[in-house]
Amino acid sequence: MTSIDVLDASGAKTGTVDLPEDIFGAKVNVPLIHQVVVAQLAARRQGTHKVKTRGEVSGGGKKPYRQKGTGRARQGSTRAPQFTGGGIVHGPVPRDYSQRTPKKMKAAALRGALSDRAGGGRVHVVSSLVSGETPKTKAALEALRKITQSPRILVVVDEADELTWLSLRNAPEVHLLDAGQLNTYDVLVHDDVVFTQEAYDQVVARLSGGKEDA
Repeated sequence: MTSIDVLDASGAKTGTVDLPEDIFGAKVNVPLIHQVVVAQLAARRQGTHKVKTRGEVSGGGKKPYRQKGTGRARQGSTRAPQFTGGGIVHGPVPRDYSQRTPKKMKAAALRGALSDRAGGGRVHVVSSLVSGETPKTKAALEALRKITQSPRILVVVDEADELTWLSLRNAPEVHLLDAGQLNTYDVLVHDDVVFTQEAYDQVVARLSGGKEDA
């Protein structure tokens, strides 16, 4: 089992935590991770796209010219698909893009993503990022930079940690996430993952002991 240091806002070591092998040392199943990420992105789509068929566009009620004698193909409406301003054939209609993904698959993919980051030394745990009782964005960012210089950082915090939320919510290089919402996609699109101590304990409890509700 691998251990990493727990750092405070000044970058000093305050303790260590063990990275459970079943969470941070799991096998990285790339096809599984891909399937879960695709499903997650698909679920974000609104699916409200819509085009009008020839029966829904306005106009075209009058036959454009007589049936015979013109030498042209017979037409009954200028709103047929072959005319400018006509309806669309086989266009997109509202639909649900969500895919069913079992909880065990999502949990396994998240373990694989965390294991990939941990294998590269890109998982960190902090006791706090802000000292005192007042939110301070500058101080929080300085504390982060003592941990990692990566351009994209995922910070996982406890939902009740208002001090950290207020300090980092407007930092463009930081993505804040509640421990209960940690997911495979956000782990993969960020270079480093920084947990607060409370958030780390919640994630370990969530992914350990056969709990597959990730």
